[in-house]
Amino acid sequence: MHQIADAAPDPQPLLRIIRGFWAAKTLAVAVDLDLFTHIAGGTGATVETLEESLGLQRRPADALLTACASLGLLEKRDDRYHNSDVARQFLARDSENYLGSVVQAVDQRNFPAWMGVLDALRGNRPVSWDLGGSGPLFDGEDAQFVESVRIGLRSLAAATARKLALVVDLSTTRRLLDISGRGEGYGAELCRWHERLRVTVYHSPLLSSLSPAAEETVHGDRLSTVTGDLTADLALPPGHDTILLASVLRDLSETDCRLTLAKCYTALPPGGRLVIVDLFVTDDRTGPPEAALEGMNTLVETMGRNHTATEFGSWLGEAGFTGVDTTSFDAPAANRVLIAERPGA
Repeated sequence: MHQIADAAPDPQPLLRIIRGFWAAKTLAVAVDLDLFTHIAGGTGATVETLEESLGLQRRPADALLTACASLGLLEKRDDRYHNSDVARQFLARDSENYLGSVVQAVDQRNFPAWMGVLDALRGNRPVSWDLGGSGPLFDGEDAQFVESVRIGLRSLAAATARKLALVVDLSTTRRLLDISGRGEGYGAELCRWHERLRVTVYHSPLLSSLSPAAEETVHGDRLSTVTGDLTADLALPPGHDTILLASVLRDLSETDCRLTLAKCYTALPPGGRLVIVDLFVTDDRTGPPEAALEGMNTLVETMGRNHTATEFGSWLGEAGFTGVDTTSFDAPAANRVLIAERPGA
């Protein structure tokens, strides 16, 4: 009997994938109800107190709390629920690392767009945004929602920048051009790590709704912003010894990627460096899942695609860069960093 059971087909890996959106929607509704903020603090909360604070009856409250505990978002000690470490750090509103707004943005804008993924596949076009429209993305959205998304993206970028600072030596960089499409998160965090670093944040007009207020962009005189269109501008702002491309090239076509690398080469002085941070798929294009699924999301939202580090290495060489170095690292929005140099220093 044991041999028969061992040989039987097991559908559980498939079922785990099918149930994936259940987990995502459970997280989203818990954030909408502000569950983790209600629980924040050292004492935790019981089902009874949460029923009242969340406005739920016993049966749905119990289902939600049980599901969140099973996902590692809550911990239950005796009869009280407490935030897990990840919920305390990223899902309670009083945390400086709050990412609840990103959860809401994905749920409210990205999830419905994924209902049209078949159209994106068959039509080879994005279905999430009107990329041919005349106004910025998020135009007309509720101001509070847009602000929360901006703060969330900044937090996500900062978390990735902290990991980046551990694997890339920027101690000799004096002027960095941050092309990330993630607000001031990368630049501000890297300024905290390097006291002599000055950063210019290159901000797309499509994302002007997410642009930080002017008074927030200044760390002394070390952090400033400039508006530019990466694909339309003939040249990038000069005067920087390092250019950072973070999570932007995946949104571009291969032609625009190569043109962007050529613009970076021209904008950099001899000896200047280009740093590319992204979720790269493996050379055999079989994973990892977070990068491969980001590629599917790119299909839904842009005309880009996910690339391999080897592809970029080849394009960097064509643009004139040398000394291409690739380092793997584990960060919220990236898994590898490529560093290349303009020769001639």
